[in-house]
Amino acid sequence: MWDRYMISGEEPRADSKQLMLFNHSIRRVYHHYDQWEEYKHGMWRTANIEPGMLEKAIAFTGDAELYGSHMRRVIVEWPISCEQNLTCKGMNRLAWVGHAACCLAIGCPEQLTRAAWHYLTQEQQDDANAQAANAVETWERRYLEEGQAR
Repeated sequence: MWDRYMISGEEPRADSKQLMLFNHSIRRVYHHYDQWEEYKHGMWRTANIEPGMLEKAIAFTGDAELYGSHMRRVIVEWPISCEQNLTCKGMNRLAWVGHAACCLAIGCPEQLTRAAWHYLTQEQQDDANAQAANAVETWERRYLEEGQAR
């Protein structure tokens, strides 16, 4: 669907799920890493990972409703990290919000969340991606409504 917008230059409908792909009114924002909530919560740590964390991450990410509820927490509770990561259209924002949710909910670092992903079925991955897309769209809508975009 979005390919035709890229080729024709026409705008997607306001109710289109693809709108987030074309919303260029959000400018890129940067914050120093020591301000990121994800950094403060240990999302990027590599040492001192508790035994059984991979199994916890697999179970957590495999439950799309639970996983999605924590994605929605991230977009509220981690405003600096969200602005840093979700204003960057060039990164995998769905993956980031999923990694952040796993860190917020169970204290799992990004590397184990990424590893857990490969244990999920395609259906579980699709369900998780739908939850992540919803969280990112919700964040963008709120960000625009609050007048943060330039």
